[in-house]
Amino acid sequence: MKRMLVGVLVACSLCFSTAAAAQVIELSLANYMPVMHINSVLMGKFCDELNKRLAGKVKITQYTGGTLLTAPKMAAGVASGIADLGLAHCSYSRGRFPVMELTELPLGAPSSFVLTHVINDFFNKFKPKEWEAYHPLMFSASPPSVIQTVNKPVKSLEDLKGLKIRGTGRSGDVVKALGATVVPIEMMDMYDALRRGVMDGNMGPFEQLKSFKTGDILRYHTTSYMAGSGYTFYVIFNRAKWNSLPAEAKQVFTELAAQYIDLWAVEWNKTDIVGKEFFLEKGGQIIPLSETEMARWSKAVEVVIADYKKDMTGKGFSAAEVDSWISFIKERIAYWKGQEKARKIPTAYTY
Repeated sequence: MKRMLVGVLVACSLCFSTAAAAQVIELSLANYMPVMHINSVLMGKFCDELNKRLAGKVKITQYTGGTLLTAPKMAAGVASGIADLGLAHCSYSRGRFPVMELTELPLGAPSSFVLTHVINDFFNKFKPKEWEAYHPLMFSASPPSVIQTVNKPVKSLEDLKGLKIRGTGRSGDVVKALGATVVPIEMMDMYDALRRGVMDGNMGPFEQLKSFKTGDILRYHTTSYMAGSGYTFYVIFNRAKWNSLPAEAKQVFTELAAQYIDLWAVEWNKTDIVGKEFFLEKGGQIIPLSETEMARWSKAVEVVIADYKKDMTGKGFSAAEVDSWISFIKERIAYWKGQEKARKIPTAYTY
């Protein structure tokens, strides 16, 4: 009888251990970026730290390079549960996050550090309802996008006439406002399109020149960030999956994401500088605009901001409400520029 009792206890213990192991929550994070891009590297560290802190309870695996979801399918794929979490930016699903497209307008943010913090400030203050299908963990911003070309140096608005320039979402609107023809292709297709002459250039930051090797082809980079824009990146949870997590797991995700917002912002700045150095080493030419010419560019892109306001009032928001958003963004840009200087965080541009 005693032996039988011991056997039963051992069997129960094994069953309990198996059940406990089965309770580990497996999560997927979809990321369209290539494995060596800073976004993938940083998210890899984020996943590793989460797995360490939640060992035996939650395990998160990152799928890079669009292997689980491509950029245009990211938002819909996370909402439907194809991936539990996803990393992409708003321009790939234009119209899905219309309020947050505000942060992609040409409002003069000079760096990723500045715009990343501005974006998070904006979301935390206004909590746009467009994100209700998700639980946003954090937002970030690419460094400012400017005109980069293969064969023709762009020194004035007139030089853009007839050029085919890549741009997506509101950045594509900026390209159009500046007088070029917009080519809205995916980032992963850009190198080949430039190589084959399908387009003449890109609306992008320094960092892409090395991260995506476009610095092998692009020869000119026009310093026009005051009339440029950044891409609003997000890391979002499927809402139902988030709601199903234990409270402890939610707390760890929230605390770690808060730390990574600043880390991501600083690393973007560093990567932009690396891209600039790579470009110069390849013989690329940086073209500064005079104050007079820069004023012309800033004037030209005012239509992008006006069109945004028109779009949003058409969706039921008041003009005063949209103006309050823009005023908030500008105020936070000024604040975070001061913080960037105070902390002596290196940037690709001096201002």
